[in-house]
Amino acid sequence: MQTRTTPGAMLKAMREKPPLVQCITNYVAMNIAANVLLAAGASPAMVHAAEEAGEFAGIASASLTINIGTLSTQWIDGMQAAAKAATSADKPWVLDPVAHYATAFRRNAVAELLVLRPTIIRGNASEIIALAGGESRGQGVDSRDPVEQAEGSARWLAERQQAVVAVTGPVDFVTDGERAVRIEGGSALMPQVTALGCSLTCLVGAFAATAPEDIFGATVAALATFAIAGEEAALGAAGPGSFSWRFLDALAALDAETLDARARISAA
Repeated sequence: MQTRTTPGAMLKAMREKPPLVQCITNYVAMNIAANVLLAAGASPAMVHAAEEAGEFAGIASASLTINIGTLSTQWIDGMQAAAKAATSADKPWVLDPVAHYATAFRRNAVAELLVLRPTIIRGNASEIIALAGGESRGQGVDSRDPVEQAEGSARWLAERQQAVVAVTGPVDFVTDGERAVRIEGGSALMPQVTALGCSLTCLVGAFAATAPEDIFGATVAALATFAIAGEEAALGAAGPGSFSWRFLDALAALDAETLDARARISAA
């Protein structure tokens, strides 16, 4: 049996058998999220309509990701149908609660999705703090709280939801309520590229589809992959514009050996 115990092994396995990832994401993120998955070696499907999202989630070969960035009542219907179908089919799904604290509409949408038991929750520090019931300083989609301040909230949320929780920022934090690690890397240019974080949610879904037996390890592997690709892209970038295309190239060029050699993952 092929081992998938390291991020590099998971990346290699994903490319050998590209998973189909249903990405219900926002209008801003669709293009870059699809390109990120293709560069990494996965196959994206941007299927969100309520009339087909549930059916597609049931027949899709791999996993589902849900991002609430640009909400509408019709999109919520599609999200709920897809999440129910994924759960029924025992497929992992990822929730990205973008700025869920901003309005009652968003808060209610996320509360209803949490009832459907996401396998993984990925957000910035402000989103995770607020999701755990704390007071965050988030403004719109931007986090105004440091990742380390969200670590306690992430642990609590992981235990309550029985899910893996990933808090992303300058140093990422991942926990399942018992285990926890930090992942270093990336670039200060990453937050300046629209929807790059949203595309990371889709990549987490791709890794989860590749290693559903190790959701914690798959989440860590996805974040480490993103971090190393970000470091590499920043080397020749003059700003966020050139960083954006360099990131896709770096992601596509990243191999298993380099990922394992450069990933900086430490117990928390």
